[in-house]
Amino acid sequence: MPVLLGHRGSPHGARENTLESFQLALEAGLDGLELDLHRTRDGVLAVYHDFEFEGRPINELDWPALQHLAPWMPRLEQVFELAEQFPKTWLNLELKSQPGPSDGREAALVQALLVWPERERVWISSFDPLALIRLHRLKVDVPLALLYAEPEMEELVPCLPVQGVHPHFALLNQAKVSEHKARGLFVATWTVNQAAVVRELLAWGVDGIIGDLPTELLAGRR
Repeated sequence: MPVLLGHRGSPHGARENTLESFQLALEAGLDGLELDLHRTRDGVLAVYHDFEFEGRPINELDWPALQHLAPWMPRLEQVFELAEQFPKTWLNLELKSQPGPSDGREAALVQALLVWPERERVWISSFDPLALIRLHRLKVDVPLALLYAEPEMEELVPCLPVQGVHPHFALLNQAKVSEHKARGLFVATWTVNQAAVVRELLAWGVDGIIGDLPTELLAGRR
């Protein structure tokens, strides 16, 4: 069955990418969560969207310093603990990364997943094709997906070790979804906030829909 995921939780109900936001999304009845991950200088996977916090790169901050600046910011392990309270929760982990040398964020994510027994309901997505290649080389045992908002990015898909694509919903139509599926790819899309659009995407056969508004996502599936 296609899954409905809260985009950074339920960001209209609580601060995005926080445990409160994630809990609201799951309590509303969504199948799971989409969240963003960065690696701190000391190797913690912090849940936050932007590459900088208050003008300072997250990968140059240690976790204690980041916790002092943003005590509401969770680490990935806390999200795992929350997900365990809601059986069969799906997680779309978006690894935030920019092409260039790695700071070890891919290895940190692989290690975090190795010790979590619920990883059969996890996808990893990224805008960075190099991060996806590194995750594959590290033998991560969850499906990988290329995340994109530009149609030209699709040309990279045959070159990448991915099992899925995560295009913005504006790039999809029924023929495009069928094309991806015929290539054996799962299709998840974002950020969908109208029930009518959810309904249409589900009719086209997408595997996952990410949105900000649990009520609209669920209404679209009903």
